[in-house]
Amino acid sequence: MNRKIKESVGTLLAHIIKVDHRDVEKEAPLFCDLMGENFECDPQEAKTFLRDIMKREYDLDEHIAIINQALCEDKLSKYHLMEQLNHIIYSDKISPEDYKIFEDIKNKLFEC
Repeated sequence: MNRKIKESVGTLLAHIIKVDHRDVEKEAPLFCDLMGENFECDPQEAKTFLRDIMKREYDLDEHIAIINQALCEDKLSKYHLMEQLNHIIYSDKISPEDYKIFEDIKNKLFEC
């Protein structure tokens, strides 16, 4: 289950980078820091993970459901995850779509 959570959190954090067509090389250090903070990923592992996420299709709702299931009773961890997502959003240009995505994720994470 830990691997699934790691993949889902990584996908959630990488989603803004992907939908905004941000420079992966520029965003990789922040992504690596956040994944290292959550899952003790070393920088190279996190960078490879980010590149893999950027190349593939995924169902964001499925990843949110996995996170929600794992953290259903842990609202503090959910808030921390939203704070990290906010760091990704603020790391480059901010669009109204970014905060629509943020609000959608927040609403889904705090359903339970």
